[in-house]
Amino acid sequence: MPRSTVASPDAPKAIGPYSQANWAGDLLYCSGQTPIDPTVGTLIEGDVEAQTHRCFDNLQAVVEAAGLTMDDVIKCNVYLTSMADFQAMNRAYSARFSEPYPSRTTVAVAGLPLNAAVEIELIAKRS
Repeated sequence: MPRSTVASPDAPKAIGPYSQANWAGDLLYCSGQTPIDPTVGTLIEGDVEAQTHRCFDNLQAVVEAAGLTMDDVIKCNVYLTSMADFQAMNRAYSARFSEPYPSRTTVAVAGLPLNAAVEIELIAKRS
């Protein structure tokens, strides 16, 4: 199946050889987003809660460029450099979704690009 990509000018440009998102049938696979401010191309300053909101701002821009909304998200993967930041991430995460919540996996990783504290990727489904 040929790739059908999605890109948003309101999300950071890829910092490597990947697309912001790809369609596979009715599923939109969004690449991980770090808390990069797309207007300046650098990580935002702030705690993990602020960084999580920026990740979701970036993801929402991609999801909306695909013609979907955050209500279409069915799965999130969250990567934290410290599980001590779980509660702060969870506060921001819970502000971005309503019930029924998407499925989610949260893992701790040794490091993230540009020394971000959090990275989030998601899958959304077209109705």
